[in-house]
Amino acid sequence: MIPPAFDYTRPATVDEAVRTLADAGEEAKVLAGGQSLLPLMRLRLAFPELVVDVGRIAELRGVREDGATLVIGAMTTHHDVIHDPLVRRHAALLASATATVADPAVRHRGTLGGSLAHADPAADLPAVVLALDGELVAQGPGGRRTIPAREFFVDYLQSALAPDELLVEVRVPKADGWGFHYEKFHRVAQAYAIVGVAALVRRDDGHIAEARIGLTNMGSTPVRASAAEEALTGAGDAEAVQRATEAAAEGTHPSQDMSASPEYREHLARVLTRRAVLTAAGMG
Repeated sequence: MIPPAFDYTRPATVDEAVRTLADAGEEAKVLAGGQSLLPLMRLRLAFPELVVDVGRIAELRGVREDGATLVIGAMTTHHDVIHDPLVRRHAALLASATATVADPAVRHRGTLGGSLAHADPAADLPAVVLALDGELVAQGPGGRRTIPAREFFVDYLQSALAPDELLVEVRVPKADGWGFHYEKFHRVAQAYAIVGVAALVRRDDGHIAEARIGLTNMGSTPVRASAAEEALTGAGDAEAVQRATEAAAEGTHPSQDMSASPEYREHLARVLTRRAVLTAAGMG
């Protein structure tokens, strides 16, 4: 299907992009890698009057260290996230999960910031950044502000970004020494996950000292499996992990659709969380 007519602009700097968004108001949409917006436009589920293409803004790309934090430019492609040595060393969960996104063509065009700003709870990376306790940096006419990942995802396809704000950076604490695993279940290769689980585990003296678990497609936003995280503290063997992960679906609100019922998604959340945690903890 052909999208409705729209105007197009390609700013050269973040400041120019923000001014353009502020002038256009809610009639503008940001184009990053195009892997989310363009399909919506072709289906006429999105019909912006102005498309603001930020793909040529060099300052939005790349990875750097800031003390105990990794700073990833919002326009860094999935391919570059996967292969960046800093990400692989300090946030390996993010690299590992990104490698499961769609196919190579999408990973070469799609961007980390674009995926997060799209705020699709069925996408892989929002739950991963949530599990990493990440922060997202937005720039608007009044300057920059930092939004914790817990507060960034507001509802289905809705983020905390204002219409005149641009996502510029993703900040994730280094997870050196943590075990990690991303486990997802989907019907066919390259499809969205029916349920996905991002797990980080820190062990001490043979027991789980801390666990962080982000869930994909278990509600209108990505969610943390808080009850399971708490129950996993102190678990020292596979049996204890199995008991703790029975709480993985507590507090979630999975949807009913053609792929699965809410009850089946809850079952998958428990099974996949168990697998992910056992792998991350080196018990599986």
